[in-house]
Amino acid sequence: MTEQHDDRPDFTPYDGPSGGWGSVRSLADIIPREKNVAQTTAELLRQNKHDGFACVSCAWSKPYPPHPAEFCENGAKATAWEITSQRVTPDFFRQHTLTELRGWSDYRLEEAGRLTHPMKYDATSDKYVVAPWEEAFKAIGARLKALPPKSVVFYASGRASLETSFMWQLMARLYGNQNLPDSSNMCHESTSVGLKTSIGVPVGTTKLEDFDTTDCILHFGQNVATNSPRMLHQLRDVHKRGADIIVFNPLKERGLERFTDPQNPIEMATGKETPIATQYHQVKAGGDIAVMMGIAKWLLANDAIDHDFIAEHTHDFAPFAAKVQATGWDEIERESGLTRAAIERAAAAYGRAKTAMAIYGMGLTQHVKGVDNVRMLVNLMLMRGNIGKPGAGLCPVRGHSNVQGQRTVGITEKTELAPVEKLKERYGFSPPNEKGLDTVEACRGIIDGTVKAFLSLGGNFARAVPETELVEDGWARMDLSVQIATKLNRSHLIPAAGDTWLLPCLGRIERDLQATGPQRVTVEDSTSVIHPSLGKVEPASPHLLSEPAIVAGIAQSFLPPNPAIDWDAWVGDYSLIRDEIAAVFPHFFARFNERLQEKGGFWKGNKASGREWDTESGKAEFLVPDTLNATGFTEAEGRFRLLTLRSNDQFNTTIYGYSDRFRGINGTRQVVLMNRADIARAGLTAGQKVTLATDAEDNHDRRVGDLIVVEYDVPDGCIAAYYPECNPLIPLSHHAEESHVPAAKSVPVKIVI
Repeated sequence: MTEQHDDRPDFTPYDGPSGGWGSVRSLADIIPREKNVAQTTAELLRQNKHDGFACVSCAWSKPYPPHPAEFCENGAKATAWEITSQRVTPDFFRQHTLTELRGWSDYRLEEAGRLTHPMKYDATSDKYVVAPWEEAFKAIGARLKALPPKSVVFYASGRASLETSFMWQLMARLYGNQNLPDSSNMCHESTSVGLKTSIGVPVGTTKLEDFDTTDCILHFGQNVATNSPRMLHQLRDVHKRGADIIVFNPLKERGLERFTDPQNPIEMATGKETPIATQYHQVKAGGDIAVMMGIAKWLLANDAIDHDFIAEHTHDFAPFAAKVQATGWDEIERESGLTRAAIERAAAAYGRAKTAMAIYGMGLTQHVKGVDNVRMLVNLMLMRGNIGKPGAGLCPVRGHSNVQGQRTVGITEKTELAPVEKLKERYGFSPPNEKGLDTVEACRGIIDGTVKAFLSLGGNFARAVPETELVEDGWARMDLSVQIATKLNRSHLIPAAGDTWLLPCLGRIERDLQATGPQRVTVEDSTSVIHPSLGKVEPASPHLLSEPAIVAGIAQSFLPPNPAIDWDAWVGDYSLIRDEIAAVFPHFFARFNERLQEKGGFWKGNKASGREWDTESGKAEFLVPDTLNATGFTEAEGRFRLLTLRSNDQFNTTIYGYSDRFRGINGTRQVVLMNRADIARAGLTAGQKVTLATDAEDNHDRRVGDLIVVEYDVPDGCIAAYYPECNPLIPLSHHAEESHVPAAKSVPVKIVI
């Protein structure tokens, strides 16, 4: 097996648009590589269709009626990756020790193929060995019975279905804890906290049809071409209608500049491109509050606010307005990295729009002041009444395909977000009321030894979190590690001191045949629409179990029987699980099974979209930020603001290859992007290899080396490098206040030559 990188990486700028022939060529590379061309091609025609399967990659909304090909480049890569013909069999593990495999790259580990058998780690040989499912469940149950419930973590990545997620959280609470961290803790928890306190709901307020009537989009910190490429269809249509799309992002991202629709024969034949952004402002990493303060300042000065909406629907506008008026332009320009003229030009476009949407991603949420970023964006929307009317609202773009849905059905460490009374009433037990561990707290527990066991429903936790080295060291001291997965990754290669289990599950695209026949599952997209998903591909191995079957097997191995819960019946018929979800969450899921027949899915509802504010005051809240700098640290000599990035050939920790074509980086991921002036000031040259070190005063040395300096258009004092390679540089303490999201978009670092 060969790596996709070499000792001669190429850094040739890419002049093409997003989409277009570049996307076609990328797919022409990966689909044959997975050695399943015919089946992948057929399945792509079912992707994101009502009678097909929900994409296993991002959570962007699925339109109805769908496009003929309702998949994007990265979604197609995810499908090819999941139904690959390559296999990781018991023979693979007989040939490789875990020590050896830890030397493999993220790409090479997953490229090895689909896991085929349940495996247990054998410390004597340092290898995984086959073990029957019954043995796995019995051993896991014995360990869990012997441990204090508060010492066990039940992590969920964002791919598991609503049905599996409901079972997972119920199992944890029946056991006696709410240690239910998930990938939202790493990415969008700042949204859940910020929106809940501001407008009373923890999710966005827009629907897909709002793109059809909006006059303006404010777009903050979200790389559409990599993270949610299907949104380019909506953005293109918005631009063609003559509406403004105003982008604030530290890097120029091609998907926000121009797009060629691969499904448009004329555009493909002629090379026609549609511009996306009407204004593009390269704000400093962590400078978004300052930008939004400047826009608010212009709106107030020009009386471009909705007085009636503010009077009827909001609370505490006066102190917010006073803060805006007291903030000087010198401070705004310094902290944002933009000129007053540029900010006022954006403000004027927003101010003349009758309706506006605010789209944002982790460029807002992953800062120490990430919650304030979200609240400040809400303030801008409230100033002009842009919540609760067509063509307007807040649109946080979620990552994993069901991360928002998992929260909806109870994957949360917070008691106030869990249906405690409903669970007590329906299942006859007293759910825990003590707050559980979130991702950062789980990492602390792994490091200090208070977390004794970690059960992971998908994901690559140890690779995705900050403080990588300390987390891995602590992981090796735990009593139990259980990993439910489809492919091999770094987290599977760190054995616990006690038992380590690798349990392979069906993928969402595969046929899930249970006692009552083929089963479908459900997911929730970024706009709160629930969709069915039906897999039809032959499973990668006859030894795989579905995720619900694995959860049920574990649950029955250590929980006492409960007459209100028939785990085996649920596994045999997933509609019974949906009936349970409907009973526990009736406000969202009444007539769940019946509503799945609705073409295009069903919207679960949103109070703020109807201008009903579930806040303490009963109105939408204006909340005042205490600083314009979201980074949580100050400027210092030689200190840079590191923002971590995905490449075009990546989804979260899954690396599909080594071609980040939009940025012109090919053959390597070991790079640090710097602007020309910063390279010169640091006494460096493009192509030179350097080491990054965390510039934090905590007496802990964190370094990532052998990074090639690449000249790139980034703001002064800011540098960029890839995630997860640079996660070791992020201190565990460097996280968003209130939400605990790791602040990966502004990490204080210095360059060591």
